Amino acid sequence: MTTTKLSELAKTIRSKNAGTDKITFDIIFREQETYDRVKKSGVLSRERVCAILGLPEKRLTDFVEYDPAFAIKFTISRVRPSGSPGDPDIFGAQQYAPFLDVEVPV
Repeated sequence: MTTTKLSELAKTIRSKNAGTDKITFDIIFREQETYDRVKKSGVLSRERVCAILGLPEKRLTDFVEYDPAFAIKFTISRVRPSGSPGDPDIFGAQQYAPFLDVEVPV
């Protein structure tokens, strides 16, 4: 089976704070055809996102396939508030990396 990395298909893959207790992720595509391909593949379902991040499903608070923007958006709850002692990523901007190498079937 031939695949392509998600980072080669998406225009934007990012994570950022969504308040002090959550991190939100945006995966945005340039055109509908690519967005539909990724959506149909199931590589970014609720279950797969939790598996990729190694999280229990209860930490995934939101998951949206937003067709008008060709975007898949999801939010996770943090283990500890942003900026608190032991927080490894105050801005939540380093959490997207596991999605770069996700393989999407052709």
